[in-house]
Amino acid sequence: MRCDWEETFGHGLLLLETFVDPERFRGTVYRAANWTYVGNTRGFRRTRGGYSAHPESPKLVFLKPLRADAQEWLCSATLPSPYRLGESKMMLRAAEMQSLPAFFAEIPDPRRAEGKRHRLPTVLAIAAGAVLCGMRGYKAISDWAQSLGPKARRRFGCRWRKGRYEVPSEYVIRDVLIRVPPADLDRALRRWNELYAGEDESLAIDGKTMCNALDDQGQRTHIMGVVGHETKICHTQKKWVACP
Repeated sequence: MRCDWEETFGHGLLLLETFVDPERFRGTVYRAANWTYVGNTRGFRRTRGGYSAHPESPKLVFLKPLRADAQEWLCSATLPSPYRLGESKMMLRAAEMQSLPAFFAEIPDPRRAEGKRHRLPTVLAIAAGAVLCGMRGYKAISDWAQSLGPKARRRFGCRWRKGRYEVPSEYVIRDVLIRVPPADLDRALRRWNELYAGEDESLAIDGKTMCNALDDQGQRTHIMGVVGHETKICHTQKKWVACP
């Protein structure tokens, strides 16, 4: 089964989870197969509008590690390859956007003086901001730059021309990135990261449906929280109402 899963989805499995209805079964087969009983659910069931208002049928929860060190891996800040999927990304705040160009100011500009429309720190800051927000490739970085609003363009130090802030084109971004030494970029980003990154290597994100918390239309309220893996600090919480 593990091989089939890895072949289909491209990553391995560390742990299996299953639920048993105690009104019908006792989980004897799972216990005999070395599954571990870890407790019961609260009994709320999923509905179209979120979850049921009252607990109805708590389930037994069984777990089966597929590796001896599965718990250690799952409790680590970041999963090692091939279990880690996707790339890190973030949402830049206004202060972070405005600060980025200054960290690239000391990098020598490899371009000729003639015909330059965009300052080097601005081009590098926009490219770095796009990558931090999950963009990959020159086209994606350029599209992200084009999507920036006037305030974001001003924070990055974009050139003001003909009544608007101009962002560098895909050609300019590519031309700059292939000329600037990667070591210079790495040093600049490390200094920026030391200033703005916290002690958390990774973040835990989880959502909950608040029981009996209904709005005037009878829709349930959901809470999404972001907690630092190392510091255990709740960085933010967002509330929204689910659509019917």
